[in-house]
Amino acid sequence: MKNYKLTVLKGDGIGPEIVDEAIKALDKAADKFGFSVEYDYQLLGGAAIDATGVPLPEETVNSCKAADSVILGAVGGPKWDKEPGNNRPEAGLLGIRKALGLYANLRPAVIFAPLRGASPLKPEIIGESLDIMVVRELTGGIYFGDRGTEERDGVKSAFDTERYSVPEIERIARVAFDMAQKRDKRLTSVDKANVLDSSRLWRATVDRIAKEYPEVQVSHLYVDNTAMQLVRDPGQFDVILTSNMFGDILSDEASMISGSIGMLASASLGGSGFGLYEPIHGSAPDIAGQDAANPLATILSIAMLLRYSLDEPEAAKAIEDAVAKALTKARTRDIYTEGCGAKLVGCGEMGDIVASLI
Repeated sequence: MKNYKLTVLKGDGIGPEIVDEAIKALDKAADKFGFSVEYDYQLLGGAAIDATGVPLPEETVNSCKAADSVILGAVGGPKWDKEPGNNRPEAGLLGIRKALGLYANLRPAVIFAPLRGASPLKPEIIGESLDIMVVRELTGGIYFGDRGTEERDGVKSAFDTERYSVPEIERIARVAFDMAQKRDKRLTSVDKANVLDSSRLWRATVDRIAKEYPEVQVSHLYVDNTAMQLVRDPGQFDVILTSNMFGDILSDEASMISGSIGMLASASLGGSGFGLYEPIHGSAPDIAGQDAANPLATILSIAMLLRYSLDEPEAAKAIEDAVAKALTKARTRDIYTEGCGAKLVGCGEMGDIVASLI
């Protein structure tokens, strides 16, 4: 029997609740498909600050490096807003991505058939189905560039630097092209090449890598046009390749097309199949502890973990199918509408229903 070792970072806010429900699904899949999982629970974000004074303890980094992959809930909250920038919960998130060499973020935006009515877009715009994969560069760009705050002649200013090297662009481009090759063979590279030097280098590098993938149809769009096209005609997209900041924004927009940010999973990948898996939504401290969170994004992140890191595709599909079936029976309040034919449930019951259908 295969045995996998996973580090679990529940994080802050609703993080512990949604992770607990995802573990239920993973345990059920492990039992059904004949493998076992060991969990090492560690701290990240605000919970780590409270316990150790820092958002990313060394013990957490060491545990993650020794694991087959990592499960993460969510980090942050107003409790830690007064912490300096390098000691906020979000610094722990950026830090763990960098420490683990996770440079490729996969964010699928999928509309499950029962949720077509929950999308803010008209049915005629959505079409019969929607399945977009956003491939976001994760360890470069403005979030990791030179930054600072300074004062000259009594005037305060601040700066953040967008910087990309050719090797950084090449490796994320190949991830996106490989993904497109396995899907519908369409890739849209997003930049702001009419204004930014970093985007001009990005576009030139993507065009060069495209020659290695002659079967993939490549197009380029400016980020502002992409944002518009996502709500005008989302079906035109298959794989979207973009930089760290643009991907952060566009993937959240794409998530709302699917009906709720609570439905969107993500995978952050490095080399050798290692990954960190988390929902794309935040810690939602306003509903923490109220059994009101939607655990489905985290459960779907587990499906991605099984597919991309543990090579358990049958278990991954079983979880995805269970989520689709569960949506015909029950909804958490973020995706519930009157007359939808499903009952309104809390986080725990939603997790129980999914697990029962695996």
